[in-house]
Amino acid sequence: MLTGLLRAGVGGRQLIQGWQRGVSLSAARRCEATDGEEEEGRAKKEIDPAKDRTRVIPVEMSLKYLQSEAYQTAYGEDPVWKKYRRNFKGAFPPKKTRKMCIRAGVISTGNPCPICRDEYLVLDPINTNLLKQFISPHNNSILPTSITNLCRKKHRELEVSVHKARDIGLLTYDVPFRRYHYPDYYPKDTPTSTTTTTTTSSSSTLTPGS
Repeated sequence: MLTGLLRAGVGGRQLIQGWQRGVSLSAARRCEATDGEEEEGRAKKEIDPAKDRTRVIPVEMSLKYLQSEAYQTAYGEDPVWKKYRRNFKGAFPPKKTRKMCIRAGVISTGNPCPICRDEYLVLDPINTNLLKQFISPHNNSILPTSITNLCRKKHRELEVSVHKARDIGLLTYDVPFRRYHYPDYYPKDTPTSTTTTTTTSSSSTLTPGS
């Protein structure tokens, strides 16, 4: 094709030059597009520091946070789940809480649960002051998600931490003691049974002598 255009003379050369210019322009546009895509990818990779949960908070820092003024200002004397309100569609709240609030180290929802929203609240058997907020004072059981609004992943972590703390002895719990009235479980001797037993015993004693 190119040889045919060259044989055509000056017009063919002009066409070839135009074709080369078009190729160079398309390559430049492709480079610009790739550069723009890379910039968009970099912008997407930039994570909001408030939603970043890749940093691991040690338990010691969480213990200090629970005793700090910042915690008292945020929660006061109430549990961390007391003032939490979940956003949901429609007039009726969902029966189950969401599966998780954090995906790939980033908060994936606009209204995370009481534990996921505060990175300094670490569920650990040592952090008993935090675990006690999720235990019922009446029957010493773990509060359900319908009350605490924890996501299911954090609720499982809460259950594991509470059971470990109880096994270690950091959390005390009452073992139910049942009192029984033992005479209710033994057969009672009726007057008829006593008379029959006495007559049978007397007859047995008289039989050998006769």
